Amino acid sequence: MRLFRHFDETPDAIRGGVVALGNFDGLHLGHRVVIEAARAAGQRHGVPWGVMTFEPHPRAVLSAAPKPFRLTSMRVKARLIQEMGADFVLMQHFAKPFAAITATEFVDRVLVGALNASGVVAGHDFVFGKSRLGDAELLVRLAEARGFDVNLVDPVLAEHGVAYSSSVIREALGAGRLSEATRQLGRPWEIDGHVQRGEARGRELGYRTANIALGELLRPAAGVYAVRAEIDGAGVWLPGVAYCGSRPTFEGSETVLEVHLFDFDGDLYGKHLRVAMIEFVRPDQRFADAAALAHQMDQDAQTARRLLAVPVANEVNQ
Repeated sequence: MRLFRHFDETPDAIRGGVVALGNFDGLHLGHRVVIEAARAAGQRHGVPWGVMTFEPHPRAVLSAAPKPFRLTSMRVKARLIQEMGADFVLMQHFAKPFAAITATEFVDRVLVGALNASGVVAGHDFVFGKSRLGDAELLVRLAEARGFDVNLVDPVLAEHGVAYSSSVIREALGAGRLSEATRQLGRPWEIDGHVQRGEARGRELGYRTANIALGELLRPAAGVYAVRAEIDGAGVWLPGVAYCGSRPTFEGSETVLEVHLFDFDGDLYGKHLRVAMIEFVRPDQRFADAAALAHQMDQDAQTARRLLAVPVANEVNQ
């Protein structure tokens, strides 16, 4: 798969293809239907197919002070799209100048001028262009005039008639409802990043932990989780327990992710960790002292081991 960061960089080799448009934060099962439709059209017509998305997320650029909300980092989103077999992904650098492009200019300069797209696939509620004034109706009208096909995908419904939605997933994660988020995503939600040096409090309590900065990622419900983690893309998922919160027992203020891998004694500093959040164990709480916290950590580890011993639907490969 070829990756590009600006529409002006796209080569002739991908011109004339089919492109799926969207932010695709989370790459949930509804997003996958849109991308699969682009794949099917590209293969049907024998042309390249790919995805155009926007990085950073437009909300992070256009909102004055957005709270962390992202479900997937750019790295994870690219990996998931690659796994779907795309020929290319255009992760358009989103900044104020690009945001100022009108909807008609977006079609003429990007879809026609740079990509010469033969087909475009988007969700029924896709909006584009300056002030988000372009909508599905305008896209269809401009496509007819410019000579390319448009496939608008209707909402894809999950169980109980609920549409697959990044907003639904954010709400579920914020409430600790991991099973609901997993069903929407089709896989466990992941936090990934390089292991950083922390304050070594876990070691003092008998649990060595790997610390990962959350950055722009959504803050899930504060508390303890049963997790599986992969180190440096090795393909082996190790069981563990993780804490996500501000460490109120130690008067902390910044939300951190601390991961303890069971029966693992290697050095993780600087390594890249993918942490799949499997089950929510308990909400965060303040303890009277370190000894009380250490006792609870023993209980949490036992609970996490028990939860991970039972396979769940859509879990990562073990």
